[in-house]
Amino acid sequence: MKMLIKISLGALFFLPALVLAAGGGGDIDIEPINHTKHWLGYTCLAVFVVSYALVMSEEFIHLRKSKPALLAAGVIWGLIAWVGSKTGHADQINAAIRHNILEYAELMLFLLVAMTYINAMAERNVFNALRSWMIRKKFSFKQLFWLTGVLSFFISPIADNLTTALLMCAVVLAVGGNNVKFVGMGCINIVVAANAGGAFSPFGDITTLMVWQKGIVQFTEFFAIFIPSVVSYIIPAVIMSFFIPNEQPDSTGAEVKMKLGAKRTILLFLLTIATAVSFHNFLHLPPMVGMMAGLAYLQFFGFFLKKKGWAARDAGASEEELYHIMADYTDGPSMGKPGEYDIFKKVAGAEWDTLLFFYGIILAVGGLGYIGYLAGASDIMYNQWGATNANIMVGFLSAIVDNIPVMFAVLTMNPDMSHNQWLLVTLTAGVGGSMLSIGSAAGVALMGAAHGKYTFFGHLKWSWAIALGYGAGIYTHILINGLG
Repeated sequence: MKMLIKISLGALFFLPALVLAAGGGGDIDIEPINHTKHWLGYTCLAVFVVSYALVMSEEFIHLRKSKPALLAAGVIWGLIAWVGSKTGHADQINAAIRHNILEYAELMLFLLVAMTYINAMAERNVFNALRSWMIRKKFSFKQLFWLTGVLSFFISPIADNLTTALLMCAVVLAVGGNNVKFVGMGCINIVVAANAGGAFSPFGDITTLMVWQKGIVQFTEFFAIFIPSVVSYIIPAVIMSFFIPNEQPDSTGAEVKMKLGAKRTILLFLLTIATAVSFHNFLHLPPMVGMMAGLAYLQFFGFFLKKKGWAARDAGASEEELYHIMADYTDGPSMGKPGEYDIFKKVAGAEWDTLLFFYGIILAVGGLGYIGYLAGASDIMYNQWGATNANIMVGFLSAIVDNIPVMFAVLTMNPDMSHNQWLLVTLTAGVGGSMLSIGSAAGVALMGAAHGKYTFFGHLKWSWAIALGYGAGIYTHILINGLG
């Protein structure tokens, strides 16, 4: 445990070296204030380190990660503005923070729509029906291990790795019961699969989404790392599968049927994705513009369900029939009478803690970058170490710190490297977080969902196998795509 703390603290002190590029961003010519050896720089650096230490400790101290991140962003930019007002940099600071806010706004609006669709599909019983089907099929532990892993790999590119991991974890918990070994290994398998599957799609992980929205890698170009992602998952999965008992679990479950409009909601989500991709590729607009247009699809469909529900209610339909059409429950169908389908309940159900955390991290990292920390960081990593070594290190840092600030740092640095190197860093940032349970949102969430059965040290026992898959995925990418 002491060694882990030392490694984590070391990563926290090294992270600013990674995240702090010379400038504030690639699209606006903003000159940083060089205060890396000024009290301002030291203070802001300390604020960032302390706040991120609290973020990493969320599982143990139960302090939501958005709180320290938001405070850090406010303190850092407040100090920058205070010093800047005395040095005549007020206009530059204003332009720099507005640039960071714009980057966050594009990411936030995109994710808000995606989360709203996920909530809508959950309310229509899409995920519960899938979970019910897997439970009722009475698969063996080994079959369930592979089924949940493969489904996690292929669902996460659409529904994101966090949502997918939570869904599959619910299946493992329902079937595994008190079999701690199976639940623990099943959760590890899910985390690795969801992160690997999310690496080859802009919708699978926040890091890939950031790279796509930045315009560095186009939508279809992510599929070039599909096979490396498969390799990164398959190797640890095969190794762990030898230790899964080939037994039949004792579990049964009632059949859950999807509500009216569930399939159409899925189709609307796919249409929304197509709209976002088309807006970005053909109209050269930010993808979030297409996503917001897609939100209107769901809003109109929600109005259709309301009208259908009104007509059924006027015709004297039973509560069960109304529930099938228009119910908006928070605690299940047994809690009161069905209400009207309300799209804004889906919006309210978004992961606001996560969205606010992104705001804090993007602005905090942007503020440290504006101060001018490590103009030489990019030179050290990408010129002296070389792009390949630097990008491999990004994956290891992602396992300790989390891939979101690390990838945002790389994008802020904007090193001059080849297209296939950008694909490599996308792969390593996405897959690297699987090596430790704290390295990805999926891992952290499952530690909470399967508390006591899936733990940090339980995951750590298999880190060597995950690292083998990580290395093999990188090697496969080099063989298939090259580095030029």
